[in-house]
Amino acid sequence: MSAELPDYYFRVRENGAAVFRVDTENRQRRIEMDQIAVINIKNGEVKPHGDRTLSDEDIAEIESWMTDRKALLARRDIDDIHRAVDYLNITTQWVQSKAEDDQLEEVTDDLLLAMHDLRSLLVRKKADRLMKAQDAAE
Repeated sequence: MSAELPDYYFRVRENGAAVFRVDTENRQRRIEMDQIAVINIKNGEVKPHGDRTLSDEDIAEIESWMTDRKALLARRDIDDIHRAVDYLNITTQWVQSKAEDDQLEEVTDDLLLAMHDLRSLLVRKKADRLMKAQDAAE
């Protein structure tokens, strides 16, 4: 562990985090974490813990963390999509070279429906983008 700990700790939760102020300046030289807030990353809500009032520094740290967290989650989302493309390619190769008839029977309908749904949405979104670009060019 590094010699100097951060002033704040964010315990990630499903839709945000619990925010703690870290204190090492006490007589026992123990690390104490005092919960100061709960944040919801999806709607941007910050709820002080108990009857606390958050300082300007607290709010600035929380907002900075939320900005960084949203960027991280966005990067993860696009990375997951790139992985999905890889999985589709791997699945195609499996169907072509390794799949047995009973295995194909088990997954074919689910795959076809999922791919049809995805293709329909992709085509519609692509058409929307092309129409916007065309309207903007006019």
